[in-house]
Amino acid sequence: MRILVTNDDGVHAPGLRVLEEIAATLSDDVYVVAPESDQSGVAHSLSLNDPLRLRRISERRYAVKGTPTDCVIMGVRRILDGREPDVVLSGVNSGQNVAEDVIYSGTVAGAMEGAILGIPAIALSQAYGRAGREKAFWSCAQTHAPGLIEKILTAGVAPNTVVNINFPDCPPDAVEGVAVTAQGRRGYLVNIDARSDGRGNPYYWIAFDRPYSEPGQGTDVQALAQNRISVTPLRLDITDTPTLTRYAQALG
Repeated sequence: MRILVTNDDGVHAPGLRVLEEIAATLSDDVYVVAPESDQSGVAHSLSLNDPLRLRRISERRYAVKGTPTDCVIMGVRRILDGREPDVVLSGVNSGQNVAEDVIYSGTVAGAMEGAILGIPAIALSQAYGRAGREKAFWSCAQTHAPGLIEKILTAGVAPNTVVNINFPDCPPDAVEGVAVTAQGRRGYLVNIDARSDGRGNPYYWIAFDRPYSEPGQGTDVQALAQNRISVTPLRLDITDTPTLTRYAQALG
C-alpha cells in the first residue's frame, strides 16, 4: 500500500512526525510532501500567483513552498508521477478540526484534494486543552490511529468523501471509544484585535471567541467532550438539497 502524507502545520511540525510513524506501521511505501511553513487556516487554497518551490529533504520526504492542496497535487502529479497512492493521510493536526474548523482547516483540505483526485483520504487531528499545544497527547493519536485507519480502509471510503478523525485531549488509555459523528456547530464569535507596534502604527489580529454551548447530540464536538474519538465522513458535494428542491419549486 502506497501512502501519501501531508499536513498544514508545516514540514517540521511534531504532528507530521507522528503521522509518519503511524503510516510506517501500515506500509513501508510512504511519501511525505508537506508545506515548507505553517499553513494553518488556509483552507482549500491553491497557489496560482506564485511558483511552487520543491525541496527534497531526504528519500521520499519533500517540502513545498505552498499550501496543503499544492502539496497533494505536487505529490500525486509530480513526485509519484503516475504511481498513484492508495490513500492520502493529512495531519496529525495540532488541535481539533471539528464543527466550523472544517471550513478553515488546511488539514481537512489536504485530504479533500486527495478525494478530488479520486484517492481515499483521511484527515487526522489531535485536540489539546488549555494547557496548550506543547502539552498535546500525541500518544493518543499515535496509539489509536493505525487500527482505526485499517478498519476504515477495510470498510471502504466512498468516492468524493473525506474521513475526518479527531482524537480527544486525553491519554490513550482514557479514550472512551469511537463515535461516528456528524459535523457539529459551536458558533464562533470572530473579532478584530487592534494593537500598535513600537512606533505607534496600528496592526490587527483576527481573534476567535468560543463561548461555551451545549454540544449537539451525535456531533464531533460532543464526542471529544466525552473523550471519544470522532470519525466524521464529509462529502465534497456541499449542495443543500432541501433548499435546492424548495427553490426549484419557488423559481420554477
